[in-house]
Amino acid sequence: MIDSLIVAFATLFLTIISLYKWVIIISALLSWVQPDPYNPIVQMLYRLTEPAYAMVRKVIPTVFGGMDMAPLILIFGIQFIEIFLTNLFSTMM
Repeated sequence: MIDSLIVAFATLFLTIISLYKWVIIISALLSWVQPDPYNPIVQMLYRLTEPAYAMVRKVIPTVFGGMDMAPLILIFGIQFIEIFLTNLFSTMM
């Protein structure tokens, strides 16, 4: 019973991480085309990603050649966490 609960929470957590990774990818792609800043979807993506970008920018300089690499660094970090947790949970069960 407890094992099933742990697996359910782990699966839910990994799904949320994966969805957030896609939010970052979509936000990065939209930044190339300069969408309408008053669009509610653009505002939601900005509110979801900007705090994470700010954390990365505090630790690592992210602008190289005029391009902000914060989304790419964040995606690599999320991918690392995703792989680590998947392997951790698979060895526990």
